Amino acid sequence: MISQTIYRSEAKIGRFLSVLALSGVSYGLYRGIQDNYLAEILHITAFERGIVEFFRETPGLLVVLILAWMHRFTESRIFKIGTAIMAAGLIGLLVSSSGNLGKMGKIIPVLFMVLFSAGEHIIMPVKTTISLDLAKPTTGGSALGITSAISNAGNIAGFVVVTILFFVFSRLGFERNDPVLFQGVFAVALALMIGAVLIVLALQESSIKIPRRRFYFAKKFYKYYMLEVFYGSRKQIFLTFAPYVLILQYGADTSLISLLLAICAGFGIIFSPLMGRLIDKVGYKAIMVTDTLILILVCFFYGFAHRLFAPSIAFVVVCINYVLDSIISLASMASNVYVQSIASSQEEITATLSTGISVNHLISIFIALMGGWIWNRTGIEVLFSISAFLGLLNSIYAATIKVEHRCTP
Repeated sequence: MISQTIYRSEAKIGRFLSVLALSGVSYGLYRGIQDNYLAEILHITAFERGIVEFFRETPGLLVVLILAWMHRFTESRIFKIGTAIMAAGLIGLLVSSSGNLGKMGKIIPVLFMVLFSAGEHIIMPVKTTISLDLAKPTTGGSALGITSAISNAGNIAGFVVVTILFFVFSRLGFERNDPVLFQGVFAVALALMIGAVLIVLALQESSIKIPRRRFYFAKKFYKYYMLEVFYGSRKQIFLTFAPYVLILQYGADTSLISLLLAICAGFGIIFSPLMGRLIDKVGYKAIMVTDTLILILVCFFYGFAHRLFAPSIAFVVVCINYVLDSIISLASMASNVYVQSIASSQEEITATLSTGISVNHLISIFIALMGGWIWNRTGIEVLFSISAFLGLLNSIYAATIKVEHRCTP
């Protein structure tokens, strides 16, 4: 069995993986409508999208301070708190999307998106550490691959529901921007997240606690932090603006965006375990160098497809790029394995990963603001050319890493 080859024999992983699956479906529903909700219901422009992302990603910047405040809690308890906060964010989105908020119509839903994001970012480092802690010493990459695959399976279910829902209701005469459809999705996402909260409350308490230190900058992790700067810069451009390119420039509706997300998650299920095993086999350095080289090609077609091809062909090229970028983004788990290979303890891994997330988001939130301004002033060609350049810098820097060799039993 996979659990016997990857996880420690005494590890109890059932509830942990169940929470990942349920929250994954809930997130899939939420993520499937997020960008169209912003563009078609809240009427957020490309420039405003960068502002929204600035605030939505701010919890990622502050996560190391939040976790420092929670240093007396075990990682499993923090995992529970983060899941509950995500549920609270969905409650707010459901309530705020069902009424006329007047001048606050844009601000209040965005605030609840920030709350949801806070919960998401709180559980991000501890979810990784719990997964690594449950794994055998030499199968960290494989464990992260399984964790990612389960989350992607949940995401697919959510994306498919959104795709079918909006497709069917459009055939029944509903407008693509009917608020009732979005409210219904928020309601189902909330119900599933509440289920995840109920299960996570029964999760066995771990003995690992968050370290007291707020920021953890050990010299041996310097290159990891620098890689997070490059990765945070280039991934934020795709995360924030790639869906908006599809929606605003090519007219993609909610059903299509969700379908693309489902396809991405489907490839995630297939390639996450493969990527994990590949990291274990060829090493994290080779993966970190290669993935961003492929990204350069993706950036080129994303920024210039509309100038090279007819509109219909350009749209297909951009959709393929969207999927390809999601596949190569799976390689980001290599940096977590890199941290594990040079860390002295699980507590040090958590401290390093949480600080890395803050470093990542420090640059991300400013890239989001600048990206909206660059798009507005110069167009998507310059925006994605910058992303390609950052990817190149990422590969060059990753090539300077000295690999820590581990003995295998």
